[in-house]
Amino acid sequence: MGPDQAAELARRLLIEALVLSAPMLIAGCVVSVGLSLLQTLTGVQEQTLTAVPRLFVVFGAGVVMMPWFLHRAIHYTMSLWSDFHRFLG
Repeated sequence: MGPDQAAELARRLLIEALVLSAPMLIAGCVVSVGLSLLQTLTGVQEQTLTAVPRLFVVFGAGVVMMPWFLHRAIHYTMSLWSDFHRFLG
C-alpha cells in the first residue's frame, strides 16, 4: 500500500466519522444556544442548567439516530472489505 492509498483511506475514515458525529453535535449546539439565550434573558447563571439538558439531548439524539449510525457504519465496513484487494498490492 502506497502513501496515496493510505491517505485516501484516512480521508474516507475522517469523512465518515464527521458524518456520523454531525447529528449529535448539531443537537448539542442547538440546545446550548437555546439554553444560553434563556440564561441571558432570565439572568439565571447556573452551570447544571446547561449541562444536564445538553447531555440528555445528545443521548436522545444518539438513541434516535442509532439505526442510521449502524447502517452507515456497516455500509462503510462492507465497502472497505470489498475493496481490500486494492490495498494488498
